[in-house]
Amino acid sequence: MYDLIVIGAGPGGYEAAAHAGKLGKKVAIVEKNCMGGSCLNVGCIPAKTFLHSSKIFRMVRDAAKFGVRVTSPEFDMPTLVERKNRIVGSLTKGVEGILKRAGVEVISGQAKLVSRNIVEVSSQRYEAANILVATGSRPAKPPIPGIKAPGVFDSDTIFGVTKIPESVAIIGGGYIGLEFAGFFSEIGTRVTVFEMLPQVASGTDQEIASRLLQIMRRNGVEFHLSCRVVKIEAKQVHYVSSDGSKETAAADLVLNSTGRAPMVNDLGLEAIGVDVTPRGIRTSDRGKTNVPGVWACGDVTGRRMLAHAATREGIVAVNNMFGKSERIRYESIPSVIYTHPEVASVGRTEEELKAQNIEYKKSVVPMTVAGRFLIENESPVGVVKVLAGARYGELLGVHALGDPASEFIIAAAAMIETEMCVSDIREIVFPHPTVSEALREAILGIQPGAELNA
Repeated sequence: MYDLIVIGAGPGGYEAAAHAGKLGKKVAIVEKNCMGGSCLNVGCIPAKTFLHSSKIFRMVRDAAKFGVRVTSPEFDMPTLVERKNRIVGSLTKGVEGILKRAGVEVISGQAKLVSRNIVEVSSQRYEAANILVATGSRPAKPPIPGIKAPGVFDSDTIFGVTKIPESVAIIGGGYIGLEFAGFFSEIGTRVTVFEMLPQVASGTDQEIASRLLQIMRRNGVEFHLSCRVVKIEAKQVHYVSSDGSKETAAADLVLNSTGRAPMVNDLGLEAIGVDVTPRGIRTSDRGKTNVPGVWACGDVTGRRMLAHAATREGIVAVNNMFGKSERIRYESIPSVIYTHPEVASVGRTEEELKAQNIEYKKSVVPMTVAGRFLIENESPVGVVKVLAGARYGELLGVHALGDPASEFIIAAAAMIETEMCVSDIREIVFPHPTVSEALREAILGIQPGAELNA
């Protein structure tokens, strides 16, 4: 009998399994496809590999502004795909090594829950005191005629494209759609994004999302907001625009980036009474489901579809199942949109504070206050926005637009996690010259007695 069986070897599953193994527990992990899950194989890692290459391509084209002259750069898609495959292969071996060193047994196949402590894989049954469901998510398939037709890709299949298309239609203006819009635009493809909502990057602070939209439009990406795609056929996207008119747009390639759906089917969850909603498996902030001994983490819960959130959820679940009381604090989990420029956020947005009637103070500063930012950006566009409690000055939210916001947002996350106030942060020394100094200036911009927002 195992102490723990984990179903799914993505970031949440394999990290949780390895953590339990290091605690001396007998652990098995079941995976039907590839180690590392969607993030490693068809998500975070491939996407960021593509985006890094397009960023280099853009930098080479703009190199003359920095005193470096380069003639006629070319973008080589086959080489990029080969490099992506090499990176994924290397990291997959790394995951296998982590599990092996932790003493975790790997079982290949499709898992199904027979009871609260029995998992069946290929007609073989395995018993465990605890079961952690970490099956992740898959690209959503909205009921749009033609969404499954040849020439329509999703965020899993797009990485196999080896020819640069002349035009791309992207359905969905969330973080996946925006990242691919940036990638294709930078390598010379004509890009059109169709989004049902009136803003892009839903859930992001609206002021930051609006700034990002303006920048991407200036960079040549066409956006249709508050519109509805009704049909895809013969390299054409049919949609209803914001004013109700019916329109058609041509595109060599169509990318479905309408979000992701939790993978809960064929696991036997309903049969053993696990509470499953359309958003995913319902869990507590300790990773518990409503069935004793059955836990869940990652995208399958639908709570925060981020690899690092899945990892933390998995480790918190393991700690709780083996006697160490912990909970995950979602408000201090950072998120990043890897567009150029990047968007990095942690904590609550201004809209959330207003909806919750929380009094707050706001500070917004341009990233150009940091010398490093000016050095690395010839046409500098960036901003840091800080939200703090009106009474005590506790940090409530930080939202940054500009490169490399992803590298310093962790500092803000640590501040929110430890419930630091502006008065505490004033004593922290930021290295110079770094772009993180823009974060410092924004935080110091919260002044005692300043006008309140509510």
